[in-house]
Amino acid sequence: MKNWIVAVALSLGFASSVFAADTESLTTLRAIHALTNAQASRHLPTEFQATVTYDRGYERTLFVQDGDVAIFVQIPTNIQLNLGDRVLVRGTTHESFRPFVLATNITVLGRGSLPEPARANFDDLMHARYDCRLVTVRALVRTADVSNYSSRNSRMQMQADRGSIDATLDTNDAAALNGLLDAEVEVTGVASGRFDGKMQQTGVLLHVASIDDIKVLKRADASPWSLPVTPMDEILTGSNVQELTPRVRVQGTVTYYQPGSAVVMQSGDKSLWISTQSRNDLQIGDVANATGIPGVHDGFLTLTRSEIEDSGAKAPVSPLVSTWGELTQSHHIFDLVSIKGQVVMGVREAAQDEYLLLAEGHRFSAIIRHPVATYGSVTPPQLPPMKEIPVGSTVQVTGICILEDSNPFDAQVPFNIMMRSYDDISVIAQPSWLSVGNLVRLVSILLVIVLSVSAWGWTLKQKVGRQTAALAKRIEAEAAMERESAQQEQRRSRILEDINGSRPLAEILVEITELLSLYHHGAPCWCEVTDGARLGRYQAESTGLRIVRAEIPARSGPPLGALYAGLDPTTPPTAREGEAFVVASRLATLAIETRRLYSDLVHRSEFDLLTDIHNRFSLDKQLETLVAVAQEKAGIFGLIYVDLDEFKQVNDLYGHRVGDLYLQEVSVRMKRQLRGGDLLARLGGDEFAALIPGARNRAGVEEIAQRLEHCFDEPFTVDNYVLHGSASVGIALYPEDGSTKDSLLSAADAAMYVEKHTKRQSADETASAERSGPPPTSLS
Repeated sequence: MKNWIVAVALSLGFASSVFAADTESLTTLRAIHALTNAQASRHLPTEFQATVTYDRGYERTLFVQDGDVAIFVQIPTNIQLNLGDRVLVRGTTHESFRPFVLATNITVLGRGSLPEPARANFDDLMHARYDCRLVTVRALVRTADVSNYSSRNSRMQMQADRGSIDATLDTNDAAALNGLLDAEVEVTGVASGRFDGKMQQTGVLLHVASIDDIKVLKRADASPWSLPVTPMDEILTGSNVQELTPRVRVQGTVTYYQPGSAVVMQSGDKSLWISTQSRNDLQIGDVANATGIPGVHDGFLTLTRSEIEDSGAKAPVSPLVSTWGELTQSHHIFDLVSIKGQVVMGVREAAQDEYLLLAEGHRFSAIIRHPVATYGSVTPPQLPPMKEIPVGSTVQVTGICILEDSNPFDAQVPFNIMMRSYDDISVIAQPSWLSVGNLVRLVSILLVIVLSVSAWGWTLKQKVGRQTAALAKRIEAEAAMERESAQQEQRRSRILEDINGSRPLAEILVEITELLSLYHHGAPCWCEVTDGARLGRYQAESTGLRIVRAEIPARSGPPLGALYAGLDPTTPPTAREGEAFVVASRLATLAIETRRLYSDLVHRSEFDLLTDIHNRFSLDKQLETLVAVAQEKAGIFGLIYVDLDEFKQVNDLYGHRVGDLYLQEVSVRMKRQLRGGDLLARLGGDEFAALIPGARNRAGVEEIAQRLEHCFDEPFTVDNYVLHGSASVGIALYPEDGSTKDSLLSAADAAMYVEKHTKRQSADETASAERSGPPPTSLS
């Protein structure tokens, strides 16, 4: 269906001598319609208004009309248009059977009404008097079928007063179509035509937008399905054909002649297949006249029941040198052409000789017909021998291009070349010595050699066979061991990579049990970690397997766990078992101790070794994270800076050991004042800091700071000493006091020193007022 639509695209308005200047847009449909193909080929710009009479967007098909002038428009994309829409079409003209417009932009101006359809008959449509216009035709429906349900596409064939009319219909209502068979109807649609590959008109086509555009004037007297059954060999008894087509005369050069069958005549770029029973003496290259009944056969223009008369005038046609790609485009139907190809094979048949050729990687045939006089003859004439052409030869073939399909829009249509005589095929290059024939001869010689030594070889075969089987078995066993060793080494390497990577310890231990299983040919293996999990494919001892156990040794201290394998009880222990357990246990030791060492190093990098709370590095990292989160979510959080008062006196009076124990007790007591999400860190010496991520306001942070400060109210008992301590605190609130890590630490530190200075000033004033009494002591 799509090919029909595109064919219609090329059947456009009549040519005239008026056209616009190259630099000016054609602004009326009448001016475009008046162009010749030569003028349209200059791609003149257009900008005109018209009314939509038919639209099939998925095929890029659009017909528009303005008054009594209409044209085909090829649309760039599938746009939604309605019948009757008034549109502004911008694009360029192009040549084809008639000029058409390739649109670049279509604008809907408004909703209008369809033009009044013109009443037309078959003669009007065949002569393109209403080309691309909305017409109404009266005809008898002969076929009506849905061709594509999803696209709502149907076809109809109708018989009009002087010929057959095809219609494409936008519907998939099969029941409605079935009711139209043999009905006399009036059909309204856009008129166009059918064409062959040379854009020669081969029929009439109507584009019908809806089944509502078909008006039934008279239905069939009876349903086709209620007719009486006719025997298959008697169907012609109901035939009633009245042939009224007038005879026509054509003139051209004879390019092919098969007496009693067919003649091909060519005039310029037009060629015609002529069916005839004439056996007149016609010469290839002579100008001849033919008279016959015009028709269409399988989509090709033909002249039938023809008579031929040779004028004797010489006007030979030079063959068109072509390629396979050019001939498949349907543009050289029945033309005299010449093409190069490579011979694949040659076959003589009863009716013809055929050479199968290869060109551009594709196959086609060059055929020469046997004389018709041989058919049915009692003693057929002796045929000349078939021209022998070595397979693989490169040949030049001349003849008539015969295609399997006349549709000009089917790419790569298969074709054959109809030769006139053996002179039309000539060798231009001999085959390479690497031909099929030479290879067959070489294989034959080798076959003789093989047969000559086969007797001697048979006697040796049995012995060699036994040795080979034994050797193959041994090689297979060694290969299997090598493959298994390679798999084991590959897994062992992957486990070592995982140990040095970030893969979880449990997954690594499971992988080690699978390696142990690979050593034992798939036996279930598992691992039990001391004070830990059981991993792998555990099998209870009640399963009847032979359970083998091996400890996972530690570099120092008690074992880290054990590895197990459930083996076949019928197999005795082997040295390979022990080697497998040694490899697996070493890997398990390395994995467990490496992970523990890594965990310890991570802990040491983030926690203070004396107080076991976060260190300065950990605080900086957490503080940077909190700043980033708060910036993204527009949140707040608090930072509390804590400095122990008079801590140096503890070290000076009681020694550093007591000072360390004091710091540990202080850390425990301050940690109890914080909430679950808060973080306490020792910055160094007697300085601490607390991160308060869940703070809602400054009052909340101050409340926690007061708890930290008051936790020193109770004395500390350290190594039999009772110590009275205190601390100075300062707070900072993000983003009020700082929007970066350093600014927040500075703000909190400054606030802490303000409080410490205030305390000292207050203490000095109290000491001055009570000079007569004993001085207060903070430590005892």
